[in-house]
Amino acid sequence: MTDFLRALHELLACLGEQAPDTSLAGEWDALLQALVGGHSLDAATLMVMEDGALKPVAVLGLPDDVRGRRFEPSRHPRLAAIAAHPGVCRFPVDTELPDPFDGLLDEDLSQVHDCLGVALRDEGRLIGLLTLDALTPGALEDLEEAELLAAAGLLAICLRLAGHLADTRSRLSEALDGEERGGSLQHWHSPAMQRLMGAVDLVAPTQMSVLLHGETGVGKERVARALHQRSGRRGGPLVQVNCAALPESLIESALFGHRRGAFSGAVRDHRGHFEMADGGTLMLDEVGELPLALQPKLLRVLQEGEIQPLGSEQARQVDVRVIAVTNRDLAAEVEAGRFREDLYHRLGVFPLAVPSLRERPEDIPLLAGHFLEDNRVRLGVANLRLAPEAQAALLGWHWPGNVRELEHVLARAALRALGEQGPLSAPRQRATVLRIAPGHLQLPVASASPVEAPPSATATVAGEAERGLDLREATDAFQRRLIRDALAAQGGNWAATARALALDPGNLHRLARRLDLK
Repeated sequence: MTDFLRALHELLACLGEQAPDTSLAGEWDALLQALVGGHSLDAATLMVMEDGALKPVAVLGLPDDVRGRRFEPSRHPRLAAIAAHPGVCRFPVDTELPDPFDGLLDEDLSQVHDCLGVALRDEGRLIGLLTLDALTPGALEDLEEAELLAAAGLLAICLRLAGHLADTRSRLSEALDGEERGGSLQHWHSPAMQRLMGAVDLVAPTQMSVLLHGETGVGKERVARALHQRSGRRGGPLVQVNCAALPESLIESALFGHRRGAFSGAVRDHRGHFEMADGGTLMLDEVGELPLALQPKLLRVLQEGEIQPLGSEQARQVDVRVIAVTNRDLAAEVEAGRFREDLYHRLGVFPLAVPSLRERPEDIPLLAGHFLEDNRVRLGVANLRLAPEAQAALLGWHWPGNVRELEHVLARAALRALGEQGPLSAPRQRATVLRIAPGHLQLPVASASPVEAPPSATATVAGEAERGLDLREATDAFQRRLIRDALAAQGGNWAATARALALDPGNLHRLARRLDLK
């Protein structure tokens, strides 16, 4: 219990120092490891309840993509049973209830044979679950229930405190977005996305126009929704309009509205998108497609805050925040004379670049887990898992289609894996665990960026693994060497090393202690 209390103290200290959207996955994992380290088991999870679903914040013995999955108790009878139990919920070895982690604990797709769990509550309200699983029957028989319940009570305090801190930050930044964060303990793992969401938190409460730019498929619309939900306008409408999908002859009417009789076919008054978004946010997708002749009218709305519908002699004031979205280089469009420079600067008061997926490989397992769970439900199978070689292929590909491409690749791969099983009846399908192999992904053989580059972190870790280390050991070895090299380059200055590695200094010190570098 001493190691658990020490890890608990470390986590509580981290929670007090945590910056918004900083992942504490390592600290939560260390706490879970300290709790179960002395027991014979194959897997453990700590989950938090959010929006009716359980989301893992710490996992042991399970693939990393599990962190990106959401487990709805209504779809997982064992989790529902644990949630309803007042104490330690143990399952008989011969229970017919499927385990949510069947097929995920080893490469043989084995079923869990020993399982127990504890519900974590805050004044009677379910806030999380602790689950322990073993492949060997009876492996958890000797576990001391009183000690486990005491630890579960402390875990509930941690979850309650973490939720409170996140909720406080949300209120301070006027951000209560249930879909994107909402007190979440689950954050992006990549520094690129952590920086982006930190910038979103910074600008969302203001009235500034935001220009979102990035490649196709990176998730710009999702970021736009986060900006709206974390703003003071979240109670108002979020109106989305795709400028590229509107016929040029109708764009003005679509944006600013018209009065009956304004043109042939205008048989009644029509509210434009700006009027629909009054009091809220207007997202102008593909804004670079706006005709040059219409751009001065959009500029006037942004400057004066008023619109004049076609056929009307009176202008009307509107209170709208504009989020412009584009995958074009608008600066180059300005240079080419296809986009007005004054409109470009008015739209881009606060520009935000949404990183491509190849700039954030650390998030691929999270995203893959989310898409795998979606496809598991869609196909009606017990579980979907990635073979290690398939995950390596995902990490190696350069994703020209970004997150959207990843989603479609996994959907097709899941269907191909199911097709190899032959005809399945509904009962048999519900018990089927599918393993997605590299062949199911059908990624090109040259699964690397087409440009010459130095060896990536993924390749370096893979090299460590080839020398006999498992994934965790290989990752630790890589991080240890990277920190040592950076520290030497900075003359032993830890603050400069943190800046060079784009890490929070506190996180770097904690990581260094875990890796025995301090």
